[in-house]
Amino acid sequence: MNWKKLGFAAGLVAGLAATAAFAQDTGVAGVTTTPPTPPADVVEKGDVAWMMISSALVLFMLVPGLALFYGGLVRAKNMLSVLMQCTVVGAAIMIVWVLYGYSFAFGGGTSAFWGGTAKVFLAGVSKETTAATFTKGVVLPEYVFICFQMTFAAITPALIIGAFAERIKFSAVVLFCILWVTFVYFPVAHMVWDAAGLIFTGAHAGGVAAIDFAGGTVVHINAGIAALVGCLFVGRRTGFGRDNMAPHSMTLTMVGASILWVGWFGFNAGSNLEATAGAALAMINTFTATAGAIVAWCVIEAVTRGKASMLGAASGMIAGLVAVTPACGTIGPVGAIVLGALASLVCYFFVTVVKTRLGYDDSLDVFGVHGVGGILGAIGTGIFTSPSLGGTGYAEGVTMGGQVFSQIMAVLITVVWCGVVSAVLYKVVDLVVGLRPTVEAEREGLDLTSHGEAAYHGAA
Repeated sequence: MNWKKLGFAAGLVAGLAATAAFAQDTGVAGVTTTPPTPPADVVEKGDVAWMMISSALVLFMLVPGLALFYGGLVRAKNMLSVLMQCTVVGAAIMIVWVLYGYSFAFGGGTSAFWGGTAKVFLAGVSKETTAATFTKGVVLPEYVFICFQMTFAAITPALIIGAFAERIKFSAVVLFCILWVTFVYFPVAHMVWDAAGLIFTGAHAGGVAAIDFAGGTVVHINAGIAALVGCLFVGRRTGFGRDNMAPHSMTLTMVGASILWVGWFGFNAGSNLEATAGAALAMINTFTATAGAIVAWCVIEAVTRGKASMLGAASGMIAGLVAVTPACGTIGPVGAIVLGALASLVCYFFVTVVKTRLGYDDSLDVFGVHGVGGILGAIGTGIFTSPSLGGTGYAEGVTMGGQVFSQIMAVLITVVWCGVVSAVLYKVVDLVVGLRPTVEAEREGLDLTSHGEAAYHGAA
């Protein structure tokens, strides 16, 4: 036996084995490797703190912000009715959100139209479960995400109240809002914001997803269209066009509007889901768009009426906030000023000209400001996101024309879905509990007739 040859062969085998082991460890091409363990998702304490604050800020928008804003705009005899409607609607929707709303909107289902029932009663949610942010590997505790989205769900139907303020039954408001979030808000929220949603995936526009950073379609167009349908179904206030229906307290309206502006930073910047530069961009745009809208509305009033009013400044404030909501995360601060100014121009035309000519009684101009401002903002997002106009730019391969088309399609889907379903729901509520109080109750005021109390002594 040739021991030298045998030793050489043994050495060769050992060398090949060592080479294979080295290749497996180092990932040499053609050799099976053991994939590295992916890093665990990270929960950043700063993000958690910011999102908890943002959730509280959005609640602050509802109570007392929206309640005072609307309350100051109605007559004194209906002040408490508006406060009560905002308060109870918000509370009722929070309960609905936990029971099934979160699941219907973000339940993880594969449907393009709703989230399914997997998370009904918050099934499977615990301190350990998380929700994704816009950064891969960075997550939030799911409870925080649930709370943040819950405040959006609570304030949106409360916006609708302003359209038929002073002339609707309390029971009708609460019942309608519960039905409305179930069949309108939750499906639209899923379509726009859930990863499987029709609008989120771009399936509605040839693969181009619509941009709705903080709720132009989900919140404002949705509420605005429901408000328009509602004021038509409920009808005009008794004495509309004859009685004095001026706001009873512009002071309270100014306080409420100011609270809304402060809370809106949670609404817009919070929608970034992280305390990063993206939140900072949304924040500065929430400043500049609103400022542009306030100044523009005052200038328009000074030119057309000879005087700028506090009501006009407050209206411009809300119009600017509404318009920048879908755009705040993707446009630049100067573009936001222009968008806000355009919103005041268009909304002013609707609340002073269109409403008067058509004769509908949208008591607090919910459609004229939220609906019209939301539509303008949604379409304007497709324009001002362009890098040439200071925006952050579109997704790869998407042009301004393609993005604007996607925005328009998202608006149309929301308008049709909300308009048709809202009309059906108003009719259902009318059949079940009735929409209007008696003429006598309306003339006396809803504070006393619906709640047995008055905001002020001797209110009328």
